[in-house]
Amino acid sequence: MKLHVVFSLAGTEYALPVEAVLQMETFAGATLVPGAPAYVAGIVTVRGRVVPVIDLRVRFGLPSTEVTLDTRIIVSETEGRVVALRVDSAREVLKLDVAQHQPAPSVIIERASGFVYAVHSLGTRLLLLIDLPQILGENSHDLRTALLDDAGSKTRPQLSG
Repeated sequence: MKLHVVFSLAGTEYALPVEAVLQMETFAGATLVPGAPAYVAGIVTVRGRVVPVIDLRVRFGLPSTEVTLDTRIIVSETEGRVVALRVDSAREVLKLDVAQHQPAPSVIIERASGFVYAVHSLGTRLLLLIDLPQILGENSHDLRTALLDDAGSKTRPQLSG
């Protein structure tokens, strides 16, 4: 059994292992970053750290929506990179039996760009388990350049004092 944070996007429920989640917060908006991909909603400060915000609706090919009282960011970390995932709502943590995860059907993997790796049936509910490194673009070039590591770009110009 493993704890998972459950969140929703456009009426579909997704799950992320709790060990990848640093915190959840209400989303009030982000500072836009020029030239960033459309799914990068901007940057926010979380506990004194500047963190990029990925709008999961846009990343998943869904239309973006206005911020509501339920809109949350899930601050997550994978492979030393910290990002905030903007979701429609996130208020539930569930203990899931990982042995009951079922591999996502190939059509889902293909159509979801590899963002979903498994499905978990919970009574009448189906939870889609997301692949955080895939969402962050660990295998693509667009996010590597769009989301800088904590030290920032190694090639940025230095300001002379």
